[in-house]
Amino acid sequence: MIKPIWKFVVLTLAAWMNRQQQDAIEYLQQENRVLREKLGKKRIRLNDSQRARLGEAAAKVGRALLQTLGTLFSPDTLLRWNRWFIARKYDGSDRRGKRGPEPKKANSIRKLVIEMATNNPSWGYGHITGELKGLGYDVHWQTVRRVMLDHGLLPDPDRPYKTTWKEFLKSHWESLAAADFFSVEAWGLKGLTRYLVFFVIDVATRRVQIAGIHEDPAEPQMLQMARNLTDFEDGFLKGKRILIHDRDALYTKKFRETLRAAGVRALRLPRRSPNLNSIAEAFVAGIRREVLNKMILIGERHVRYVIEQYVDHYYNHERPHQGIGNRRIIEPADPMPKEGPVFCRERLGGLLKTYYRKAA
Repeated sequence: MIKPIWKFVVLTLAAWMNRQQQDAIEYLQQENRVLREKLGKKRIRLNDSQRARLGEAAAKVGRALLQTLGTLFSPDTLLRWNRWFIARKYDGSDRRGKRGPEPKKANSIRKLVIEMATNNPSWGYGHITGELKGLGYDVHWQTVRRVMLDHGLLPDPDRPYKTTWKEFLKSHWESLAAADFFSVEAWGLKGLTRYLVFFVIDVATRRVQIAGIHEDPAEPQMLQMARNLTDFEDGFLKGKRILIHDRDALYTKKFRETLRAAGVRALRLPRRSPNLNSIAEAFVAGIRREVLNKMILIGERHVRYVIEQYVDHYYNHERPHQGIGNRRIIEPADPMPKEGPVFCRERLGGLLKTYYRKAA
């Protein structure tokens, strides 16, 4: 049962939100009227893609509300566009009477244009036309432009292109690593002790390095771990160029400068964005779910042993990784036979298991 005071707060908030929406609608009405006055009798010419977008949006709003908005086009026109494009989607009349199917070459060119425009959002029809000519297709730029318009793939000139986080990761895949902390509690002579585990994961291969486990790490420990990770002979970050991490205070300025001196850029993520470090977050979730939440840890040595067993099994040797095509990071020297008895290898008393066949 909602108390009267909370009911009043909810009603007040709802009324305020409704007023904000009404103010926005009134502004858009006035803006549309000003545009109609400026245009006068001048006709606005739209292409098929623009008519389709307006018609689809108008159908969601409905005729009654459209009549109050003072739109640049009449509600009947907008709704007619929507009906026409829906009908055209399922209309096969334009294919009737043809002697045969559309040439395979035209289909292949259309598929290539769509694929290139989808995978490269910053490319215009001129760039795509050049790529097609390089592949041996003599296609006019207007044809490419029409295909992109029909599928809504033409870049918006009023909206500057920005690289997405997914595109950034793909372009830096082989030179990218991610770092994070997670806490572990263990019983000891002093009672329950909390340890911070610092780990680094290779984004491309999913290989994991436990860089350090400390009760209360500070800058001296972080600097030593940075030097170990960037060692020119066997450092885990050898060959890497970017290390992504969150905004934890332990990633100090000197820590980042130590990485920079070895050629590794420390890239801090935006605030409250764990999804941008999803591979490291998945490691933390996995070790908690599979091991830490099922065991009572006794002392620092036990903590190190359990984490080492999990990393060797799940991330460095035995378990296939779905994110990299179900491959193991370190493949066995001899390929596993496809026939013969199946054996089970266990770690941590059966918490971690893997199945294999013995090589002949």
